Amino acid sequence: MCDLLRLGMQTQRCVGAAPCNGMIRLPLGSVRATQSALTLLQRYRLCLATLLARHACGDWGDASPDATRANDLALKYGGRVLSTFRVLSPQALEGMTSAERRRTPAVWVLTERDFVATTVLTPEDF
Repeated sequence: MCDLLRLGMQTQRCVGAAPCNGMIRLPLGSVRATQSALTLLQRYRLCLATLLARHACGDWGDASPDATRANDLALKYGGRVLSTFRVLSPQALEGMTSAERRRTPAVWVLTERDFVATTVLTPEDF
């Protein structure tokens, strides 16, 4: 499906998703994106729909272990849910230290505590 989505005229590169067995863990509500996030996705040819699907299924991307625990607790007790997706390929990220990974460009997917809105943004937008 992602190959059919286009941002501008370029076909987007899909990033692999963790298996979610089609089980949506959180509703996204109304989806918005900042211009800087869209520009970053276009530059790295990433598929927005894939990132949203990963987030909705509980794949928090490159979130820290603490952020992962916070997201899981937010789903159970209420709270914002934040995924971090690095825009470099998995192969490029594989050989990096965690400090190097944190310095690479990222897109955040943030769902508000009431699940009425999800925003795709860059850390600089926050």
